[in-house]
Amino acid sequence: MTGRRLSDPRELTALAHPVRIAIVEQLSLDGPLTATELAERLDESPANCSWHLRKLAEHGFVEEAPSAGGRRRPWQMVQIGFSWKDADETPEGRRAALALSELVLNRSLARLREADERAAEEPREWREASRSAQNMVWVTAEELGELNAEIAEVVLRFLGRFEDAAARPPGSRLCELVAWGVPTYIPGQEPTP
Repeated sequence: MTGRRLSDPRELTALAHPVRIAIVEQLSLDGPLTATELAERLDESPANCSWHLRKLAEHGFVEEAPSAGGRRRPWQMVQIGFSWKDADETPEGRRAALALSELVLNRSLARLREADERAAEEPREWREASRSAQNMVWVTAEELGELNAEIAEVVLRFLGRFEDAAARPPGSRLCELVAWGVPTYIPGQEPTP
């Protein structure tokens, strides 16, 4: 999964909508799906999902999938995965990238909260395997880059299982790993001279 690099503020804005990002997620996990199937999963109307699918298609995120004919019109992802770190550095581009980042982060935090709330329902091995951590460390910019690259490398070992269901071992589940390594801005904490 190489992913699509987003840089145009219009692309970022088109994706930064709760229903659209939910559609992208569903199509990435289980596509192709029709607007009606998406509506059932997302508790939306088929007409609303259809409208959002057309908006996503305008920006090349989704396309109609081959169909056996009839009235069933499934949609699929054009490409799975996105990055927008190098988004257009105009004020409009920065705002659009920030809006999309915030939406994605809020979705991840909501899933973390749900996992915490439902932890007691999980079998012991899943409760013991689950972790969340927050750390602060003093590192140079080079070390921060190395840390982020090492974390990405570990996660990338498992990405092939995303698209290839046959590569998933028995008992595996979809799990979310969220990490970021960024400078902090805590009052009184200045860079080491």
